[in-house]
Amino acid sequence: MRTLQIILIFIVLGLIGPTGKLTGSDYHRKAVSTSTQTKYSFQTRTDPEHGKIAGLEIPGIKPNENIVHHMAYSLSYNEAFEQPNWVAYELTSEETQGNVKRTNKFAVDPLVSTGTADKADYARSGFDTGHLAPAADMSWSPIAMKECFYYSNMSPQRPGFNRGIWKQGEELVRNWAKEYGSIYIVTGPILSKGLPTIGHDHVAIPVYFYKVILDYQPNRIEGIGLVMKNESSKMPLQSFAVSIDNVEKMTGIDFFPLLPDDIENKVEGQLDIKAWTW
Repeated sequence: MRTLQIILIFIVLGLIGPTGKLTGSDYHRKAVSTSTQTKYSFQTRTDPEHGKIAGLEIPGIKPNENIVHHMAYSLSYNEAFEQPNWVAYELTSEETQGNVKRTNKFAVDPLVSTGTADKADYARSGFDTGHLAPAADMSWSPIAMKECFYYSNMSPQRPGFNRGIWKQGEELVRNWAKEYGSIYIVTGPILSKGLPTIGHDHVAIPVYFYKVILDYQPNRIEGIGLVMKNESSKMPLQSFAVSIDNVEKMTGIDFFPLLPDDIENKVEGQLDIKAWTW
């Protein structure tokens, strides 16, 4: 009887379907849906059904790094710059078909103990409150949509950039998720000392933003990086493509450390634009 009650509760919460299988992408994503702040370290684990490496999207975590896990994504919060170093998540083809409308309800992230930027920081600054994990990627869940509007997922972006080439990049990556079934995404600002700031919390204004994408399938393993300047651009998206190794050099972040070393070295060291649909 108790088992039946638990299953019914999970169905109501939307964590499993009526068949008893986990909905959404994979079991690991749902396992962290309670959202906790912790110094987190993944062990290499394999989903017996899909052969996926759980937590593959999470970059290498440095000592004392402030890691926050929400239902649909994880992030590393940088208090000195009042924005994340990175935001990481898996996006599946199924999730791109969601119909949850964006809320536009920006909020302070309750899981960042040091506090985040807030509405006053961005007000009348001339900068957009720019999403890193975009709202359109979170339309598969009301909770995911709510959490993607936390200021811990935001960075100051020039309007022409946020609504132009950055948005086009987001749409491209979403199309890749549709085409390839699922992809792993890490995105964020490139942070360094001496950046100008906005607001009472001194939120740094990045000069560049990045995305790194991994397609890890039984018959296809490809990776690519995108680095874009925080300004309007009419350049084609291919012109922003770089290897993942190059993004690592720019950011100091170790992407996809759970990959076997031989695969990681190959995927991150090369840039094959023709391997992706543009």
